[in-house]
Amino acid sequence: MTATGAMTGAMTATTEQRAPQRSGLSVRVRITAAVALLVSAALAGAGLIVYLIEVERVEASVEREVEQELDEFGRLQRVGVDPQTGRRFDVEGLLTAFLRRNVPDDDELLVGWVRGRPKVYFPDDDLVRDPVFLAAAAPLVSTGGSTRIDTADGEVRITSQPVRQGQQTGALLVVAYLDEDRAELAATMRTYAIVALLSMLVITGAAWWQAGRLLAPLRTLRRTADEISATDLSRRVPETGNDDITALTHTVNGMLDRLESAFVGQRQFLDDAGHELRTPLTVLRGHLELLDEGDPSEVAETRTLLLDEVDRMARLVSDLIVLAKSERPDFLSVRPADPADLTATVLAKARGLGERTWRLEITSLAAGETVVLDPQRLTQALLQLADNAVKHTTVGDEVVLGAGIDAGTLTFWVRDGGRGVRPEDRERIFQRFGRAVVPQGDEGFGLGLSIVSAIARAHGGRAYVDETSRFVIALPVVRQTPQDDQTSTTRLVPTEETWHGS
Repeated sequence: MTATGAMTGAMTATTEQRAPQRSGLSVRVRITAAVALLVSAALAGAGLIVYLIEVERVEASVEREVEQELDEFGRLQRVGVDPQTGRRFDVEGLLTAFLRRNVPDDDELLVGWVRGRPKVYFPDDDLVRDPVFLAAAAPLVSTGGSTRIDTADGEVRITSQPVRQGQQTGALLVVAYLDEDRAELAATMRTYAIVALLSMLVITGAAWWQAGRLLAPLRTLRRTADEISATDLSRRVPETGNDDITALTHTVNGMLDRLESAFVGQRQFLDDAGHELRTPLTVLRGHLELLDEGDPSEVAETRTLLLDEVDRMARLVSDLIVLAKSERPDFLSVRPADPADLTATVLAKARGLGERTWRLEITSLAAGETVVLDPQRLTQALLQLADNAVKHTTVGDEVVLGAGIDAGTLTFWVRDGGRGVRPEDRERIFQRFGRAVVPQGDEGFGLGLSIVSAIARAHGGRAYVDETSRFVIALPVVRQTPQDDQTSTTRLVPTEETWHGS
């Protein structure tokens, strides 16, 4: 092994053995983190909205309860008659009567304010003796309204309803303890926070499990791709389910199928080409080594023989170039053409291939009907089939060239009166260097029919031999649309099967 070869082998081995380096977090972790963040944001946002709504509801509830107390006091004030004495209530009697008839809620305190101080109140509460409360309530006795103060029991709201009976004045004070309702709301929100946290943990765990399950085929795909080498393309990714990842797996397996087919075909092609070129090269080398330069007749004879071998190699290389180009997208130059006209032109050219009875056969083609195809490539393919027919027939035998359209398929065919093709050879003869029964004097390499098959495939069709040993080129009919250019370079391929994922 040379130094360059050893270095190349070492570099290849190093490349194959080097494990892919990953930076950052895995996709599974990122998906789980994204789900956790989204769920946390959603639950926190929902909790905040619920909290704000409930705070407003608490304030509205307190407002309704206070308004209810004030409305009841107003009704009693309008009646203003003590049922026991039959006389109108004075301010103190009105407040006392109201407190006797009404039972405040647990978070309320009713205070009757008379002559500058709390006179009556229910229930008994130390708040009425708090200087802060007295200082805040005093201005409201005459003006009415509400205020808020902070006490040892939390924030309270003081609402005043002034009352006047003659020269007497006073006020009903409704004191609402806000922290009790807020404590209930806080307890509710704590319960919500615990439930939300548990829900987030459950959802995050489910996201972790589901992400792992969904990404499992991708991990299998990565491991399989790591195990695939240029010498072994047979590995495939298992396909399970019917979702988008399964569709990706199906696509990758299809790609691997095409790669394996291409590599196998390339390897076989190189092996066959090397084998076919080895013989003429050996002939050239042998004659050159044995050449007597002093003998002019031997030099002339050897020159003629070697030129013939060079011509054979040139034909082989030319055929190999055509086959290599057939895989390129610019192999075809398509335009609208009349299949009947094309077949007649090919027949006129084929008459020079040999003294045969040439006949044209056109079926199911309207006069002037055109389809989109590459006339030059199809002429090359039909002439190859015609030359093949000449090789397998004798002088005077009939050779038929035909064309027709049936059920959306355009077919060209060549039929001769030769011995035909054996069933076991019908596929092999279209392969590279594939040959069947070779007539005497045929110096071909077995590439002619493979070129015909390549031209048919480039048009999206195929070449084959039917049961009557008729050589057929079957192509899908492609019509010209108004927006098509008159001449374009393209590759016509059949529509691939669509994978139905999710």
